[in-house]
Amino acid sequence: MTERWVPTTSHWGAYQATTDADGDVRVAPHPEDPAPSPLLRNVEGSARHPTRVARPAIRRSWLDNGPGPSANRGHEEFVEVDWDTALDLVAAQLDRVRGESGNEAIFGGSYGWSSAGRFHHAQSQLHRFLNTIGGYTASRNNYSFGTSQVLLPHVVGTVSSVLGYADSWETIRDNTDLIVAFGGLPTKNLSVTPGGVTRHTGAAAAADPGVEVAAISPLGADIPASGRWYSIAPGTDVAMQLALAHTLLAEDLHDTAFLQRYCTGFEVVAGYLRGDPDGVAKTPEWAAEICEIPAADIRELARRMAGGRTLVNVTWSLQRTEHGEQPVWAGILLAAMLGQIGLPGGGFGHGYGSMAEMGDSGPLLRLPTLSQGANPVRAFIPVARIADLLLSPGEEFQYNGQTRTYPDIRLVYWAGGNPFHHHQDLTRLRRAFARPETVVVHETHWTATARHADVVLPATTTLEREDLGAGRRDTHLTAMHRVLDPYAESRDDYSIFTALADRLGARHAFTEGRGARGWLEHLYESWRASLLDQGLEVPRFERFWELGRIELPEVAEQPPLRRFRQDPDSSPLHTPSGRIELFSATVDGFGYPDCPGHPAWLEPQHPRGGPLHLIANQPPTRLHSQGDVGAASMESKVDGREPVTLHPEDAAARGITEGAVVRLFNDRGACLAGARLSDRVRPGVVVLPTGAWFDPKPDPKRDGATVCAHGNPNVLTADLPSSRLSQGCAGQHAHVDVEPHDGPLPEITTRTPPPLGT
Repeated sequence: MTERWVPTTSHWGAYQATTDADGDVRVAPHPEDPAPSPLLRNVEGSARHPTRVARPAIRRSWLDNGPGPSANRGHEEFVEVDWDTALDLVAAQLDRVRGESGNEAIFGGSYGWSSAGRFHHAQSQLHRFLNTIGGYTASRNNYSFGTSQVLLPHVVGTVSSVLGYADSWETIRDNTDLIVAFGGLPTKNLSVTPGGVTRHTGAAAAADPGVEVAAISPLGADIPASGRWYSIAPGTDVAMQLALAHTLLAEDLHDTAFLQRYCTGFEVVAGYLRGDPDGVAKTPEWAAEICEIPAADIRELARRMAGGRTLVNVTWSLQRTEHGEQPVWAGILLAAMLGQIGLPGGGFGHGYGSMAEMGDSGPLLRLPTLSQGANPVRAFIPVARIADLLLSPGEEFQYNGQTRTYPDIRLVYWAGGNPFHHHQDLTRLRRAFARPETVVVHETHWTATARHADVVLPATTTLEREDLGAGRRDTHLTAMHRVLDPYAESRDDYSIFTALADRLGARHAFTEGRGARGWLEHLYESWRASLLDQGLEVPRFERFWELGRIELPEVAEQPPLRRFRQDPDSSPLHTPSGRIELFSATVDGFGYPDCPGHPAWLEPQHPRGGPLHLIANQPPTRLHSQGDVGAASMESKVDGREPVTLHPEDAAARGITEGAVVRLFNDRGACLAGARLSDRVRPGVVVLPTGAWFDPKPDPKRDGATVCAHGNPNVLTADLPSSRLSQGCAGQHAHVDVEPHDGPLPEITTRTPPPLGT
């Protein structure tokens, strides 16, 4: 019998899938993908893994005693029940909470990457459902570049003008003389983009951009083979950026005409660079003491930057730190002083090396999208403040010039995300998750978030449903055919919410009378009609579904910063001045000491907590925590635990050898990991990627504390914001110590379900 391979896609790329004689899934890359993602190898091992959630499950004491705060979350067995029982209980709690406290008391979580599909997008499904029953307390921005999402509108008017219209790698090769890459150009991130990518072209381009690269990072793995490595002390990029700017100013290498015509506030920044307000000139000698890059190297790099077309790039990782606004703003300052913003291959880039879409040349095309509706509830939090929300109801917080108040959350509803992966200080998050009366989670697998819930509803994976798939700057729209039958009793999110909406009298408002296939056709045909209005043509839905994928039509659109450069008066930016705001009177007026009105060097305030600087970066073997039980992820483990990379000097000083199990610790927590030694990590730095499923066990070295047996670094990172301006995630860095593990090794239990009773 001929195998039937069907098309589908994922956040790490389009691919084909089939099932073998035993019913197990097998996958193959998209035939037009020049560099398929290694993350595809995680699909086969994850689809039918023992950790799949098979049936609706309810935490024992919640089922027996009813809703209420409980420190038992994460420690207790679950009871499997039938779907009607579970849905009746969830609907009753939603109805009770909104009746007693209003919809503001419901938090709609769903920050995550669960599905690449345009319809079965868990966040859209959850928010649409909650909006049909009166709304919910929402979150804003994201963990990836949430700091920049708040800052960029103040400086350049919009986020999309920088992130949505980035020059392609082809444009860079044709026009650029030098890339100055703060954070390096890590190719490991270029498998992934929201919604997927059909042709992975960026990874090869970033590994060998074809132009000179000055790569500034403490990690040699982030440096292109042909790039020059500036091994900077972690978290000090702003000092080097300001010293580069000082050199441009002092040696009259800056473009005064550009600064006068296209920018506002440079005179304030120039005074700061000279040291007028604080008596400290931001010279290369000053910076060298902070960032540990020789002053002569900084000065020489500034001159090279001024000698040709230069692209200043800042990875997203640099804004996931304390004062994370500053490296982004200082990068824009450098690009403005060079006078190259808006020129092909020049100016400022934010995210090359952070996401596959950055540098792709696919069309900028609106894609089919499920409407979430309107949320009547005005309360929201910055996304990284979830623990503060749950622990501090009624407390005020600052955000982007506003004073807001955390509402009192009684019910948390999470679908399609794993906060016990992406949030910081997991011990604190566990305390926060103990406070609500009810936590409902849709999950495919028994993640730590599912284990800390009261009601777990089993969700299907992408392979077990139909959808439409494409990512930003993608070249194709994929018909995501179903490959597998739903696992056990799992259901897709749309079916679950339809059943709940029916119980709450909102079925038609949620479904509009359509089933899942009806929605796919409706979304596609509505999108097709909008393209026809633009003179663009794609086949009808039936033909698209038969073909399996279609190439997206080209759309010619000039980038906003290109238009702005051509005529800033007719195409002004959406800033108060209509110009690039190197000094923002608006931000300055907020009076935040942790984010002044211009780029500045601010000394870190977070406690150190150890002699080694931990970088908790994105993993090369999975998407965040997705696929942690898959083959690519499992092969990277050391003795079953997440690998931590140390410099050989730091390892030798602590008696640590290659492959040893080690204990990372600070005053927040501890975790176990497997040691890897490399001289491509700066001495004094350790690297432990995020995404190992959280596996808390009693810590034998600290009474009442826990140690993550699996190696999740977020037991070590601080749950503190980047600043009052953005309240963004600052979890990229922490300070720790590392020692050889002694004593018995705790069992890793993330790869089996929790106790399930009847």
